[in-house]
Amino acid sequence: MTEKLLQYLWNFKIFKHFDFKDIEGNSVEILDFGKWNTDSGPDFLSAKIKINNIIFAGNIELHLKSSDWIFHNHSLDPNYQNIILHVVFQNDCEIDEFKNKNIPTLELKNHIDENVFWKYEKLISGNQFIPCENIFDSNKIPINFHEENLLKKLEEKSLEFENNLKKFKNNFEAVLFHSLAYSFGLKVNALIFRQIAESIDFNIILKIQQNQTQLEALLFGISGWLANPQDDQMKIWKREFDFIKAKFNISDLKIHPKFLRLRPPNFPTIRLSQLANLYFQHQNLFSKIIHVQHSEQLFEIFKDVKASEYWNNHFNFGKISTIDQSKILTKDFIELIILNTILPLKYTYHKYHNEEIADEILNFYKNLSAEKNSVIDDWKKLGLKFKTALETQSLIYHFKNSCEEKNCLNCGIGFKLLKEN
Repeated sequence: MTEKLLQYLWNFKIFKHFDFKDIEGNSVEILDFGKWNTDSGPDFLSAKIKINNIIFAGNIELHLKSSDWIFHNHSLDPNYQNIILHVVFQNDCEIDEFKNKNIPTLELKNHIDENVFWKYEKLISGNQFIPCENIFDSNKIPINFHEENLLKKLEEKSLEFENNLKKFKNNFEAVLFHSLAYSFGLKVNALIFRQIAESIDFNIILKIQQNQTQLEALLFGISGWLANPQDDQMKIWKREFDFIKAKFNISDLKIHPKFLRLRPPNFPTIRLSQLANLYFQHQNLFSKIIHVQHSEQLFEIFKDVKASEYWNNHFNFGKISTIDQSKILTKDFIELIILNTILPLKYTYHKYHNEEIADEILNFYKNLSAEKNSVIDDWKKLGLKFKTALETQSLIYHFKNSCEEKNCLNCGIGFKLLKEN
């Protein structure tokens, strides 16, 4: 038993029976269990109890043992002067202060099912994929669980976008460029690509985006790849980069992407070329994305994006590959960009002046196919089946924010597993 678990059980009223009696044998009727207080002060505020036909209103403090009141020095704290009930798991001593003020003490150890302890111990001590793996039941997933998870994720992403908008003077186009760069970098180069994007005044992108060679030259040059040209195309990129660097007074800072542990189609050379092509193909990209009404229209924006012709038979500079084919964006990669960048940004843009935006964005997720990755594979092993990105996005978010943190007491599934036999 922990104090946090005791508070959880009190808040959600998870008891075998409710015929409470204080340590003196008086019946205690809980009219209002109070509001759980996660800040300093008593654990539950604005509670109401009835004892000896008298109703008391005030605060309730919970402890594992009665003596914790003394050890925590609550008597000296003015925040604890309006206590109407002391709730403990085990009453190990009499508190003179409570006796003098007629404040009842309620012992709970005989009101809590032992199965709760067993389940909680399983949750917090396991090293499985998710803490509740051994007792997981897909039927315990609450109604609207996926929608609530996804809305939490969208709100978190929205706050991130809003902070970036403050940083870049409310320029949604610039924030979109930085976010797309992050997505194109995938896990290995995400932060590096965003650094590259943020190191460039977005006005420069706007001025040169009608010239794909210059866009590539700018991104390749900042990546530090053009110092020693190995073929004619590299010489062209270097010449263009030197021109842009001088014209726009770009600093000598170099930000080096990584190649280690990447499959060739995900090499930063390919991804930066594709990013350049995206902006070459689509002027006013943000405006196009914001006004899209259907997921098919989003795919239309990205489906023809590809690396420049040089990369048809290259994966790195100066090294001709035996594979000769156009490096287009795959359907899975496009979906990844839509799920993690486009839809959260659309939500951020519309949320203050479109009351229906949450439902509209959720419908986008419902119309996109379920993702495939190692986390989803592990959920499938527990018997779950996925039809849409709404479900997979929800469970990826839930795994990262609840399961990995063993935050089982704030989990809708954990609540049902603890409460029900």
